[in-house]
Amino acid sequence: MSAIPLSTRRAARLYTPPATLAGKLHDAGYLILRRITQVGVLLLFFGTLHWGWQVMGQPVLRGNLSASELLGVIPLADPFAVLQQLASGHALQATVLLGAAILLVFYALAGRVFCSWVCPMNMVTDLAGWLRGKFDLNNLFRLQRGTRYWVMGMALVLSALMGVAAFEWVSPISMLHREIIFGVGMGLSAALGIFIFDLLILKHGWCGHLCPLGAFYGLLGNAALLRVRFDDSSCTHCGECVRVCPEPQVLNFKKAAESGMVTAGACTNCARCVPICPEDSLDFALRWDAHPSPGASQPRTPNSTVRNTP
Repeated sequence: MSAIPLSTRRAARLYTPPATLAGKLHDAGYLILRRITQVGVLLLFFGTLHWGWQVMGQPVLRGNLSASELLGVIPLADPFAVLQQLASGHALQATVLLGAAILLVFYALAGRVFCSWVCPMNMVTDLAGWLRGKFDLNNLFRLQRGTRYWVMGMALVLSALMGVAAFEWVSPISMLHREIIFGVGMGLSAALGIFIFDLLILKHGWCGHLCPLGAFYGLLGNAALLRVRFDDSSCTHCGECVRVCPEPQVLNFKKAAESGMVTAGACTNCARCVPICPEDSLDFALRWDAHPSPGASQPRTPNSTVRNTP
């Protein structure tokens, strides 16, 4: 691959939605897989609690998104929740620390996939984003995406000051999960609030600007092995990927050409950009299978990149 100046690139062509059902299903493949995974995780929790689902006499998945147990033997714990508990001064059992380590390693390898493949709130915010596009709604104000890192830091400080895992007490993600699985709490009300916020006030407001859990997994994602690979030689900079990306700032074409992949940890690996690319310039690959463009360090014309949206 080589970095091709804009003047020598082929004319950009935009994404054309397929006319056939097979084509539509193909392009929606990753979205369908994401929904299956998100609903499947909820169903495993629900089925284990209410229907007694077991494998070899062991409960399939019991607990919640903060702390759970898989097949009765594998502990799983949200690393950010554990970090808050440690900051609050609580002594934790070895199994909890092991569960956090397991997920810490998994998300450090797979990237910020919790946000787009597991989190139940993602289905709510995706719906709000889709409706925003249909009605062409504008943001009521601007907010820096780095705000979520301040919220993450504040959650840890408050945990230390208050002696409790601060964000876990008010997390709309945990609230939604508890109401769906256990039938308690105000999770649906919290989800409605986030839906209205994302729909009418700020595009991708919760996930892209405020959620401290997404900020935490974004930091882990900087070292992830699973990446969106970028082929600079075929890219015409049509901007379709930027248009659909929930984190458009991660699509820095110059950096992607230099490394052969999207390097930003904030990328959720949601795969929205993959099927919509008319030139098939984007796909998934492991870090060592993404190669930089030989001429990526050469100066590029100012118009050779697509301006990111907030």
